[in-house]
Amino acid sequence: MRRTFVVVALLASLLVASTACSRAISGTAQPDPNKPPVEIVEDGFGIKVGFPDAPVQLEIYTEPQCNHCADLQADFGDQIRGYLNTGQLTVIYRPMTFLDSPTNLHSERVANAMFAAATPAGDASTDAIAFQRFVEEVWKHYDAGADHPSDGELADMARQAGVPEGPASAIESGEPAVDVTEMQDTNFGLLYFASPVDTGTPTILDLNSGDLLDVYDDDWLSKVIAS
Repeated sequence: MRRTFVVVALLASLLVASTACSRAISGTAQPDPNKPPVEIVEDGFGIKVGFPDAPVQLEIYTEPQCNHCADLQADFGDQIRGYLNTGQLTVIYRPMTFLDSPTNLHSERVANAMFAAATPAGDASTDAIAFQRFVEEVWKHYDAGADHPSDGELADMARQAGVPEGPASAIESGEPAVDVTEMQDTNFGLLYFASPVDTGTPTILDLNSGDLLDVYDDDWLSKVIAS
C-alpha cells in the first residue's frame, strides 16, 4: 500500500511540474534583461552600445563610405561583439557624413538608420549585439562608387541582424531619427577636440585614458581590453 501511495504521489508531482512548464513557455517571449543595451547619448548625436559600467569605454568616429572604417568592422567586428556581450566593452558610435555629395547621401541615410535602430519603438528595443551586427553588415556597403542599399534594404539588414520590427520599420520608413546636419557639426567638433591634427575616420578614443588608439595595430583591441 505504501509503495502504491509513493507511485501515485510521484505521478502527481510530475503532472504538476509538466503543467507548470507548459504555462511557463506558453506566454509571449520577453527580452533578455541581461543583454547589453543600446541608448542614444545625452547630446543626442552618439549611440552608446553595451553595458554602461563596462571597464573599457571607447568612442568611435566613423563614416559609412570610409574604406578604413569598413576594414575596421570587417577585421574587428566579431571581437567588438564578443567584448560587448561579456560586459568588458562599451562603444559610443559617432557617425560622420563628410563623404556625402549632393547626388549621394548614403552616409546621411546610414546615420539616420543607426539612430532609428537605437530608438525604442513601443516595447521593442535593440540590444547591443544586434546593433553591432547591423553596423558590421552596413559597413560592407561603404563604396562610394557602388549602388548603395535603399532604406528597405537597410531595414532588411537590421532585421537579419536581430533588430526588432519596430525600429526596423522606422529604418524602412526613412523618417528622420536624428538631425544629420547638426550631428555632423557636433561630432566633427568633438573629433577635432580629440584629434586636431588628424580628423579622419576611423578615430577611436579611449574615454578612460583620453588616448587615441592606433587602429592599424592588429592587436589594438585586445591590448586596450587587457590594460
